[in-house]
Amino acid sequence: MSSTPSVMTQAQARELLAQVDVPQVLRKLFHDLAAGLAVQPAQQLVEFPQGAGDFINYLGVLAEERVYGVKTSPYIVRAQGPLVTAWTLLMSMDSGQPLLLCDAGELTTARTAATTAVAVDALAAPEARHLAIVGSGPVAQAHLHYVKGLREWQSIRLYSPSLADKPAADIARLKALDPRLQIAAQLDEALEQADVIMLCTSSAGPVLDPRTLRKPALITSISTNAPRAHEVPPAALNDMQVYCDYRQTTPGSAGEMLIASQQHGWDKSAILGDLPELLSGHAERPNGERHVFFRSIGLGLEDIALANALYHLQCTH
Repeated sequence: MSSTPSVMTQAQARELLAQVDVPQVLRKLFHDLAAGLAVQPAQQLVEFPQGAGDFINYLGVLAEERVYGVKTSPYIVRAQGPLVTAWTLLMSMDSGQPLLLCDAGELTTARTAATTAVAVDALAAPEARHLAIVGSGPVAQAHLHYVKGLREWQSIRLYSPSLADKPAADIARLKALDPRLQIAAQLDEALEQADVIMLCTSSAGPVLDPRTLRKPALITSISTNAPRAHEVPPAALNDMQVYCDYRQTTPGSAGEMLIASQQHGWDKSAILGDLPELLSGHAERPNGERHVFFRSIGLGLEDIALANALYHLQCTH
């Protein structure tokens, strides 16, 4: 007998997510991947005809939770600028019936930032004290939320070129996120002394060249789903210690990795570890002598794990 899934709006998802320990949900997911209790296929990219955009399907199976699912996210080209949406469908592995259809906007923001936070906790030096954030939108703000307690940050500096046009009230709201947060007028100012640099932009091209930095830093990158998008120059990968969210899928989708392998002699075998390996103790940690680069592309499993957590929370309300 078929069933109709519960439909969760973005506002409902936001309210329930506030009750979820998102990094802990993701840590369990990566442990499950390491233990063979989860399946993460590669992203599926489908282009619309005549350059009208594309959509990406993110799939995943959580065997212990008895669910599987798919997040589908279109990139729709429009005269007034591209439109990106996302929806996650959660399915039961027992009944074969849909459980939840969730607007994935909030899930995407939370899992993107929390994945970076899990990586920062695993890769940043224990004595890291200076944090830099490039970007100021919801994803950047979520990054700050999840990493602000991971180290004893003495300084947190944020730079975004879009802030030059923002009213004072918007700047004040940003500063209210953390008393240590300073708004930098220039990128160089934000990067001064930085031990950890989180790139949180929707740029399709480089926003930071690690070779201009004065000391080794951990650089995290998320990018966007524009074709071959990347936030660092692809050639820079040869000079860094490289990690990613999941080595089975990330090199085939991350723009700078694709370009670096095709044009700059970089090979995915140079990846030192991914999050399942780091969290299960099977990856070499950074040695502190060179820049560390962590790249996440977003895994379907992350969305499915969060959708499952929201589904169970909703059922108890």
